[in-house]
Amino acid sequence: MPSDTTNLSQPSSQRIEELGRIIMAYSEITEKLQQSHDALREQVNTLRDELSEKNRLLERKNRLAALGEMAAGMAHEIRNPLGGIQLYASMLAKDVAGQPESARTVSKISQGVRRLEALVGQVLHCSREIRTSCVTTNLLDVVDDAVELASQQALARGVRVEIRCDTPVVAMVDPTLIGQCVLNLLLNAIDAAEPGGKVEITVSPAKPDMECRQFRLGVLDDGPGIAAEIMDKLFNPFFTTKDTGTGLGLAIVHRIIEAHDGTITAKNADAGGAFFEIRV
Repeated sequence: MPSDTTNLSQPSSQRIEELGRIIMAYSEITEKLQQSHDALREQVNTLRDELSEKNRLLERKNRLAALGEMAAGMAHEIRNPLGGIQLYASMLAKDVAGQPESARTVSKISQGVRRLEALVGQVLHCSREIRTSCVTTNLLDVVDDAVELASQQALARGVRVEIRCDTPVVAMVDPTLIGQCVLNLLLNAIDAAEPGGKVEITVSPAKPDMECRQFRLGVLDDGPGIAAEIMDKLFNPFFTTKDTGTGLGLAIVHRIIEAHDGTITAKNADAGGAFFEIRV
């Protein structure tokens, strides 16, 4: 007959084994909870960063809208007296037709008025609502056209323009307006590039990690990059670092991309130079 000790030891060892399994299961659950917590915290941080960026873009959009309304009002106020000045200048030109020195002075007045009228026209164009006529478009054709239009300026500075597009990219956009954006960014990049340097245009179809619906288009130069103090002013109307610039080019580009429900951003590339990126 078995002893009482043997009868008691068997259930005890089963309890210990069961307790061990419970502890192991608890450890596994704890580890999974910790992993879930870490993943959730990482996702929350990512969402917080994205929200901060969206708020910054919204603030910039509202600021640009306010500047646009103010500029439009000023442009209308300026346009009326300009017409009068141009009228009197043309009348004066007839009166001094036989006086070369006076005629040259009047000609300079007329030229100045025409430049102001052109500037007012750009301001009004920048402030009015942009209507898109979207059609199925091969973006590489749009980029090729822009490169062709900028070829003389690139040649004059000895800048090489390279297009990187691994696969055909077709999008539903307004080809004229998007072409205007690409040309503006390209001309700016050529001006910013080092003489004899390079400008690179990349076009990629949309991917899940790109935060875009149709495509991504980037323009990169090898110039000195963008100074930190002007980074947030780049798309403001009338802001320019050029002696002869009006400061409306990038503002119009920004509005065109917004009209396509897209975004445009600017930053300094890791390897140097400025990088502008359109996402639509």
